[in-house]
Amino acid sequence: MTAAKDQRASTRATGIVGMAVLCSRVLGLIREMVFAGLFGAGRNLDAFLMAFRLPNLLRAVTLLGIIFAPQLVDLLTWGSWSPDKTALTILLTRIMWPFMLLVSLAALVMGILNAKHVFGPPAMASSYFNLGSIIGGVAIGWWLDPHFGARSLIGLAIGTLIGGAWQLMGQFPSLRRVGYKYRADFQWRDEGVRTVLTLMAPAVIAASAVQVNVLINSGFAASLGNGPVSWLNIAFRLMQLPLGIFGVAIGTVTLPLVSKSAAVGDMDEFRAILARGMRLAFLLTIPSAIGLAMLASPIISVIYQHGRFTAEMTQQTAGALQLYAVGLVSYAVLKVLTPAFYAIGHRNTPMVVSFLAIGTNLFLNWLFTFRLGWGHRGLAFSTSLVATINFVLLYALMRRHTRRLETRQLLIGLGKICVAGALLALVCWAANHWWLDAWAQLRFVAKLCALLVAIALGMITFFVGAFLLRVSEVHDVVDLIRRRLGNRPL
Repeated sequence: MTAAKDQRASTRATGIVGMAVLCSRVLGLIREMVFAGLFGAGRNLDAFLMAFRLPNLLRAVTLLGIIFAPQLVDLLTWGSWSPDKTALTILLTRIMWPFMLLVSLAALVMGILNAKHVFGPPAMASSYFNLGSIIGGVAIGWWLDPHFGARSLIGLAIGTLIGGAWQLMGQFPSLRRVGYKYRADFQWRDEGVRTVLTLMAPAVIAASAVQVNVLINSGFAASLGNGPVSWLNIAFRLMQLPLGIFGVAIGTVTLPLVSKSAAVGDMDEFRAILARGMRLAFLLTIPSAIGLAMLASPIISVIYQHGRFTAEMTQQTAGALQLYAVGLVSYAVLKVLTPAFYAIGHRNTPMVVSFLAIGTNLFLNWLFTFRLGWGHRGLAFSTSLVATINFVLLYALMRRHTRRLETRQLLIGLGKICVAGALLALVCWAANHWWLDAWAQLRFVAKLCALLVAIALGMITFFVGAFLLRVSEVHDVVDLIRRRLGNRPL
């Protein structure tokens, strides 16, 4: 009875978080689309994106980041950029660095609310960031330079701070409703503070390994000239759309449930919840990966090819998106699998695997980008392979820790999903050859309609195929819908 109740709560909470994250991701996509249309994918957008990336590498060291911004920019770009582009990046970095203090506090508040089983408002908070950065950034940018040259990037940087503040303060009402009030307390020797620092140390070290990989990738991209930083960023953002909607939502809701099971020593329930979360991630991200890979150019053209974003930029970005899509499934499952190690007390395992990934990432970047001459596409493919290797290693280690992980059921479900995915790929192939073949000559409305038809047909084909193949998670969703509509379950 308790397990069934938890499963219903998990499904309902996943839906709430998924909708909130969907709203945030769509607004984030609009934000990227507006910025790309105003500046194109070249020198100016490269500088803004690199300046935005730097604070993400070193959260909460705001003053040091502002002081040593010139040295950090040179480190991130390998000193390969021109003096004027470097100077612009340094200025934008110094303006935006306080954003990371705001977003770190917002993440802390989000964790508190999730612990109280409040999922919707925290998930919506990043929507406030996107709204603030779009409205504030564009308005101030236009005020500084109506032609949206390099000077207007200062407005976008200030808009980032506005969005960060809104993201934090937008959660305060929910925090008050669950009984929390802020009170300044600087007792660092408190036992609770020591416990938190001890528990978070492995996670911080693991995160630092991820940031080292970002540093490596940024250096490779910057060394390729004007454009690759923007092309890769836009492609990665598109890949993160389904990842954020599905992977983050499933991971956010699964973590409290597996933690509860691990805490009471019920490993059977722990394995069942974790395996179900991974199967659900497979179901939702495999079709997304296929669609992004096979419809990359039409998707990017419809969303981004406006203003100063040219057809050539579309093709370069599409090449990166196709190879990022290879790793989408692994990224999503890692959102479910990685936190489970913390739930069972194996906090060091993700940290060790992350450090092993640094050397792998460096070698693969060199191999694909320079040795094989794939340019920025090589960086995208390397990122996907590293994510896949991480997933395989962590899955094998989790299976060893838990002795079994419903692997047979997982493989059977994965096989059925891949068959349904093959039907989806067939629809995408037909769309590319029958009604998307004259893409360059179509106007925007015609492009949008043609793309939406292709996506709709692909989705219907995939989920009908998965239903007929008796993929259990699809049947669960159908049963839930029928109960909502007042009909009898299948």
